[in-house]
Amino acid sequence: MWGGFFAVIPLVTVHFSGSVAGGGLGWSAASVGLVLGLRQLTQQGLTVFGGAWSDRLGPKPLILAGCLLRTAGFAWMGFADSLGVLLAAAVLAGVGGGLFDAPKSAAITQVTREEHRTRMFSLTSLSGNAGMVTGPLIGAALLGLGFRSAALAAASVYLLAALVLAVTLPHLRPQRGAGRSLDGLRVAALDTRFRRFTLVLIGYFILSTQINVAVTLKAIALAGTGATGPLYGLSAGMAVILQYPLLRAVERFVPTRTALVVAVALVGLSLGLMSLASTFPALLACVALYSLGTMTVYPTQQTLTARFAPPALVGSYFGFSAISLGVGGAVGSVLGGALVDTGARLGVPALPWVTLAVIGVLTALGLRWALRGLDDSPTDAT
Repeated sequence: MWGGFFAVIPLVTVHFSGSVAGGGLGWSAASVGLVLGLRQLTQQGLTVFGGAWSDRLGPKPLILAGCLLRTAGFAWMGFADSLGVLLAAAVLAGVGGGLFDAPKSAAITQVTREEHRTRMFSLTSLSGNAGMVTGPLIGAALLGLGFRSAALAAASVYLLAALVLAVTLPHLRPQRGAGRSLDGLRVAALDTRFRRFTLVLIGYFILSTQINVAVTLKAIALAGTGATGPLYGLSAGMAVILQYPLLRAVERFVPTRTALVVAVALVGLSLGLMSLASTFPALLACVALYSLGTMTVYPTQQTLTARFAPPALVGSYFGFSAISLGVGGAVGSVLGGALVDTGARLGVPALPWVTLAVIGVLTALGLRWALRGLDDSPTDAT
């Protein structure tokens, strides 16, 4: 599923915002950022409710429905010839993702003991990064046959995933105490410390979205449309090789909340350094630093979310946590494209990178404040 996603999403920027001379459609970076941001906002907005529904229905039916809708959305993208059609296809793809996102995390939490969850989320992220390695390479190869071929290939992956999961995924029944469908969301929203944690994380997701927007646009400017393969290949390849041993070391020696704060600061620093990257290899060096941060954030953030949640409301807490990714991803996609356009217009190419670095610093400080008082001992790694 991750491979299918990353076979097409980076190509949305390349195909629709790329120069006409290079085979693109020449749309503005801001318009493509709007499409990516709307998909992200739709997915994460619906994820809020998908998590609550998972507490009531169990994760399997929601995951299967989400895969089928994602299939339709990605296939429709291949036939988009106007901004309106592309926006509609992106919304449909976002709805599909919103149905399977929180239920997936809830299922993982239900079948693992607390001391193993950081490792399990790390392995899940590792498999996703394996898809990130292969997806852009396959997408770049398929782009030679046209964007439509890449979009249809990505859609077929989700159809295959739905068939496989229909046969193999166990039906995890709701736990007692789940209450009515939206009761869990109410509990999560009233949990003051968890609410602070979720809102501060919006800043991080503004940064993490830039790999699909500002970083991709800079890579294309430095090395052409073929740069997406090496760019995503490096980021995901590092995660495949390093994430699990890195997280094992973090789990053993570093408090989870400290690891999260440092990782977010590292992401912000790496984006700031991209203002100095005048060659593609220099940009890749910054992307390597960026990847060290992002590969640490996901499992630690998921582990802390599971730690906040009562056992019967895990889906609701993961659903509520999607607010940060939804708002941050949407704002980040639009902001990244707008900052690139504004920087180019003003003749200040460093503008997006300095702005993103400041956001990183503020987010790291905000997380340090939001997680005050949380158990600050390393998780048992035995």
